[in-house]
Amino acid sequence: MAVLVTGAAGFIGFHTSLALLGRGETVVGVDEVNDYYDVSLKQARLAKLAEWKGFSFEKADISDRDAMGKLFARHSTITKIINLAAQAGVRYSLVNPFAYTRSNIEGLLVLLEAARGLDRLDHFVYASSSSVYGTNTKLPFSTQDRVDTPISLYAATKKSSEMICHAYGHLFAMPLTGLRFFTVYGPWGRPDMAAFIFAKKILAGEPIPVFNNGNMRRDFTYIDDIVAGVVSCMDHPPSEGEASARVYNIGNSSSESLMDYIGEIERALGMKAEIEFLPMQPGDVAETYADIEAATRDFGFVPKTPISEGVPKFISWYREHYGV
Repeated sequence: MAVLVTGAAGFIGFHTSLALLGRGETVVGVDEVNDYYDVSLKQARLAKLAEWKGFSFEKADISDRDAMGKLFARHSTITKIINLAAQAGVRYSLVNPFAYTRSNIEGLLVLLEAARGLDRLDHFVYASSSSVYGTNTKLPFSTQDRVDTPISLYAATKKSSEMICHAYGHLFAMPLTGLRFFTVYGPWGRPDMAAFIFAKKILAGEPIPVFNNGNMRRDFTYIDDIVAGVVSCMDHPPSEGEASARVYNIGNSSSESLMDYIGEIERALGMKAEIEFLPMQPGDVAETYADIEAATRDFGFVPKTPISEGVPKFISWYREHYGV
């Protein structure tokens, strides 16, 4: 039996594939390897995965119905799907909106239809985002809260994906679980994320952009904790009698000041940052904070990595990978 991991060349997809391979799973990875950010980083991740006997890779766009139909025909042993392929980034959605609807909505729909044709589907896990909470002010964010006020197209597509999965779960009794990720960081991270941007600019002696004049708080979640949540969730599909479409928060359950996060980066680098304070960006929110009680109860999710441990691990990888 095999696990299909979409977005396998991406940050979370790469680490999730590694974790699955490490425990003996057969993994079919798929990724279109687009140029949203440095393709060489994606290729380096894939090279690491290619070292594992149980890994096979298909370069394809999940929104391509023909390509995905052929992929599922070639890999008839797929019984579990972890859909981590997505067009990420709040700010880029202001520039290239159609990339978001194509990957995050149409791509998901293509996968759901393909999954319906499987002889056996044990679980379909997909990535959502804390961005769906939009203008909510109640903290911590709970999956019981209404999420009707997205403030970016990215958030709207993630909310749409949850609604589509709810409909498919209801109509076809498919075991579907969405995971709302909270500010993921760590080794092999994306270059458009805060830790990466800050480290690169500090080392180059350039000012770092800090929005909302530094009055930001995030539930920073280390990649190993995210992956532990994804894999444990995959192992615990909805049981008989449960709603077949569920949604959980996967975060560190600790809202940290952005300035404290920058302080950890400075300590790990042994350098002080020059800060350029800027106003809030369109589509952004001042604070995120995950209520993870349901994930802990239902599949034992317990994050273990504070930023004081996670940030130095990221900086250590960054220095080694880029020879800085």
